Amino acid sequence: MNLFDEDVPKKSPVGAVTVGEELSRLSEAELQERIEALKGEINRTQKELEQRGTIRDAANSIFQK
Repeated sequence: MNLFDEDVPKKSPVGAVTVGEELSRLSEAELQERIEALKGEINRTQKELEQRGTIRDAANSIFQK
């Protein structure tokens, strides 16, 4: 391990998105990939939220009788 390794900014692994990451070092293609990855994560999160709402609604219908 080099003494100065911690001073070198590291790129995220392909497909990984870090919130607050410095964007000025990324190419246009990398920025587009980042947008697609973020859209995918938003969709995944929305599906999880919808599933939880469905489960909550089902539980409420059972326990509110």
